[in-house]
Amino acid sequence: MNPTITDFAGKVVVITGGAAGIGRALADAFARAGAVLVLSDIEKNALDATVTELSAATSAEISGVVSDVSDEHSVEALADEVFRRYGHTHVLVNNAGVGPPSAKVWESTPNDWRWTFGVNVHGVANGIRSFVPRMIASGEPGHIVNTSSGDGAVAPMPSASVYAASKAAVSILTECLGAQLAEEGHPIAVSLFLPSGKGLLDTGLWTSDRNRPAELARETPRATPATTVAALVESATRSGTEIPIQPLDELADDVLRGIRAGEYCLMLGRDDAATTLRERAERFGAGENPTQAGHTLLPI
Repeated sequence: MNPTITDFAGKVVVITGGAAGIGRALADAFARAGAVLVLSDIEKNALDATVTELSAATSAEISGVVSDVSDEHSVEALADEVFRRYGHTHVLVNNAGVGPPSAKVWESTPNDWRWTFGVNVHGVANGIRSFVPRMIASGEPGHIVNTSSGDGAVAPMPSASVYAASKAAVSILTECLGAQLAEEGHPIAVSLFLPSGKGLLDTGLWTSDRNRPAELARETPRATPATTVAALVESATRSGTEIPIQPLDELADDVLRGIRAGEYCLMLGRDDAATTLRERAERFGAGENPTQAGHTLLPI
């Protein structure tokens, strides 16, 4: 894939889930590169704070639009606003995501599936459906980044079956999108972003229940409280061990590097992931389940 954008100065960049975590890190990286930023998030207070802080720290033009990616009308309104202001979008980052409680497949609930797929899968599809036709019509070079996860794109963690299934869907959707745009010759590149690294990712995904709609509440109470990075680190410290935390700015910087290079898969530790995929392919070829019992890759 040839790069379509190598300089972000003055380019219009839209990031969903941009108020915190990886979205915030991406916003900071694009702002430092001189992009014009439109951040979208469902949490208005966090979004307003992020826009204020980044505007004070950089000279970039930054605005926020409250949007629920699971609602096609909300995403369409976001696209309406962006194209009304600027007439085009150069980079679209479909980043918003949630994580339901871990559960065995037969113990997951219908609302776990509705909520997770509504945000993680329909959210990406809504972004594509609302923005890509307008990006094509503008004729400007563009790039689409869809945030997935190694837990789904590379090797699923069985206990996170609902989340992993949603991220596997995002991965395949992204492959198809890239192939279709290339086949039609549109100057819009596509990348699959798999947050990774050498430690836990301290993002809002761990506590995404805070934004779970009441009508999609879990039909049965979760068996354990939500795990947080702070709790994991504290528990490890008590036992005399240390859990590394992956800096999110390193992930964001690698995304911008990958876009400039025209890379499809944006991932730290990509060689290790390729080795895992080859091992899975060998088990698949032998007629075995590629996912072995006890696999414990942590999702983002």
